[in-house]
Amino acid sequence: MDSNTTKFNFSTDKSANVRELMSYVLDALKEKGYNPINQLVGYFISGDPTYITSYKGARGVIKRIDRDELLEVILTEYLSRL
Repeated sequence: MDSNTTKFNFSTDKSANVRELMSYVLDALKEKGYNPINQLVGYFISGDPTYITSYKGARGVIKRIDRDELLEVILTEYLSRL
């Protein structure tokens, strides 16, 4: 059994782009009357982009971002506020 911890490096250059794209997707979900938290959780758990509305091209936008990158930015933002 390997007891070494694998390090994950995330480029901070991508975080601004992820924030901008997530903001766009969030606005589209809200405008269509969806609960953004529920829809995003569904997307993160399943990987199924149909949890994201196609309104204003939001589904295409979210598919441009790797889910790992999205989660990294979200967790970084959340943990920095604790």
